[in-house]
Amino acid sequence: MYRPQNLRIPGPTVVPQSVLAASARPMINHRGPEFASLTVALTRALQEFLRTQGDVLILSASGTGGMEAAVANTLSGGDKVVCFSNGPFGERFHGICKAFGVDARRVDVTWGRAVDPDLVRDELAKEKGRDGAKAVIVTHNETSTGVLNPLKEIAEIVRDADKLLIVDSISGAGAVELEVDEWGIDVLVTGSQKAWGAPPGLAMVAMGPRAWKAYDRSNLPKFYFDLQAAKAAAEKGMTPSTPAVTIFIALQESLKLMAEEGIEGIVQRHKDLAYATRRGLQALNLPLFADEAHASPTVRSFRSPTRVDSRNLIRILRESYDTIIAGGQGRLEGQIARVGHMGFVTIQDIVAFFSVLELALRDLNQPVEPGRAIAACLRAYDEATQPPPKIARTAARAAATVSARR
Repeated sequence: MYRPQNLRIPGPTVVPQSVLAASARPMINHRGPEFASLTVALTRALQEFLRTQGDVLILSASGTGGMEAAVANTLSGGDKVVCFSNGPFGERFHGICKAFGVDARRVDVTWGRAVDPDLVRDELAKEKGRDGAKAVIVTHNETSTGVLNPLKEIAEIVRDADKLLIVDSISGAGAVELEVDEWGIDVLVTGSQKAWGAPPGLAMVAMGPRAWKAYDRSNLPKFYFDLQAAKAAAEKGMTPSTPAVTIFIALQESLKLMAEEGIEGIVQRHKDLAYATRRGLQALNLPLFADEAHASPTVRSFRSPTRVDSRNLIRILRESYDTIIAGGQGRLEGQIARVGHMGFVTIQDIVAFFSVLELALRDLNQPVEPGRAIAACLRAYDEATQPPPKIARTAARAAATVSARR
């Protein structure tokens, strides 16, 4: 029997009812004028959110498909690439490069730590000259560990080194500060099921002018993920092959909701919820895993209490309290848990999570003061969302003036 769940994983995220309803609309002709208008509207909205005037191509694929497209369309066999990896998704991008015969050198960073811009500078100093690396690959938001890499600073260094910059922002775009053109990002990949709040199935790839020049030199095989073919079709309001029409429609609805809040409001909301979640976890004495200076605004990673396997905590939350959180990946399996606050999430969702987290810890015979995490979470959220004192005083004076005039 179906029971509603509090889905608190870092993707797929909760899909609003209006977005689900949009995806249930009658099917339309993917070669007709309705779909052409839809494609144009989606492209323009994504360009606005990503802050780019370049091409944004929508592929019917997972985010990994977008990552493969980024490699296949900009690199050639034997090209040297530096992949900075601080988690499983960095490793995935490196694996894609190797599968295509790209000479990818992986620079590993301790999981839970961010890629240091100084490390990027030092590694690129080894890649000068004609035999140096052609491109740099980095993950923007490593959800497997809960780390947000300092992309703006990294991008500046890569640009100064005259390397192509390819970015996995599958779980970052739409939730955190991002300026594709201003920061000089050449290729950026994101996915519909993350901060965009739509069902899984679409990868969106932003391609800048330098990326298209790289496309002209690329000799890697590509057919379904040929971005030049996708661009030519998009200019006609179509896709090269049959797209996931219902998800296109759903994404349009989610982008409308996001536009109502505005990207600045969305970014701030994610920061506020991340802060509230951190304080709630700390109130329960659950150690945070990620370096706090670079903690992701979309997901919090934390360690379970001593002698408690995080898989048991995750199981109890799921089976007893219909709350779904994620576990650790790779060598972190059983060591950490991850709670997502990405996409269309409110403080009510986070409070609901803490209410059952306290119960689950109690079930594991852990000492928990009822309501402690909830109170800490709400205090932090109130602190984060209160206007600065000066603004508050000004608002109070304005309200008093209006009242006096009445």
